[in-house]
Amino acid sequence: MNASVFVGTSVDGFIARPNGELDFLPQGGGEPHGYNEFIASVDVIVIGRKTFETVLGFPGWPYGKTPVVVLSTRPLDFSTLPGARVEQMSGSPEEIVAQLSARGFRHAYIDGGITIQGFLRAGLIQRLTITRVPVLIGEGIPLFAALPRDLKLKHVRTQHYASGFVKTEYEVLYE
Repeated sequence: MNASVFVGTSVDGFIARPNGELDFLPQGGGEPHGYNEFIASVDVIVIGRKTFETVLGFPGWPYGKTPVVVLSTRPLDFSTLPGARVEQMSGSPEEIVAQLSARGFRHAYIDGGITIQGFLRAGLIQRLTITRVPVLIGEGIPLFAALPRDLKLKHVRTQHYASGFVKTEYEVLYE
């Protein structure tokens, strides 16, 4: 199974403010920058509990009918999401990928800081797409954390947009 990240950050590398707020990101994602095409390519979304709680505060469920797996060891209530295909799982990234692969999923969207970091440490992310929003917020939740070793990236492409967004795609090279 392929696993990809598509994430927005401040130029100084934060995915959210220290309190989890995303107010520095443009409403509705800003101008089109490939997210719709990306999300159409995935058949399952894997997010952490904190990301799930953030998404619950959005005006509507953003994932439509795409299956969503929320990683958490604490019980979660999905009753406020009628019609959404959402379930809870726990385990190591390797266990999650094995279970999803066994169910026939082929391309997972991995989202949420801790979740992305865990999947990277486990060597399970093949593609990183990072869109830098032209703002410095000074502190917050970083996209990346300590790794057991360097991870080499192969640059695939970089695009810039009128809004100042800069989207860069990388292939992750595990050696």
